[in-house]
Amino acid sequence: MDWFWYFLFYSFLGFLVEVVYVRLRGEAKRDRKCRLILPVCPVYGLGALAILLLPAGIQSNPLLLFPAAALACTGVEYAVGLFYEKVFRVTFWDYSHLPLNLSGRVCPPFSLCWGALAVLVLGLIHPRLAPLVSAIPPWLVFPAAALWAADTILTALVLRRAGTTDALRWYLRPVRRSAA
Repeated sequence: MDWFWYFLFYSFLGFLVEVVYVRLRGEAKRDRKCRLILPVCPVYGLGALAILLLPAGIQSNPLLLFPAAALACTGVEYAVGLFYEKVFRVTFWDYSHLPLNLSGRVCPPFSLCWGALAVLVLGLIHPRLAPLVSAIPPWLVFPAAALWAADTILTALVLRRAGTTDALRWYLRPVRRSAA
């Protein structure tokens, strides 16, 4: 079950990376949640799993890891972007304004970022995370998986109905009070 926890952790870490990124850039939409309830970006979790599935010889050599991870994560990003568009009927990111983009889903500048993040993840983060994940009690898997599944279903319903990722920003809407 370690893979499940890796996916959740890196999805959350990806959410934090997105928040920092948009704050540094001063973008108007400062939150980057991809789920209705949980603060996660699953594309990062899937990208991390793709990196962890690379052969050990590639993982241990930063000169091989960088391009391999850039390609693997770019493939994941393209597939997830396509999935969001076809299944959830929304677009979470659009690189169409960047050079050499492919359908606005992926582009070389961000592929380079994924390669650099992979070197950081495997060099610094994952060696510290793995022992912590191994210590998580097995009984926590079911409630965590149930929460993930419920959030995914609710997210799909909300996104398909609304047709925009802004629907996930329910916590920013003003509360309407009825006149007494």
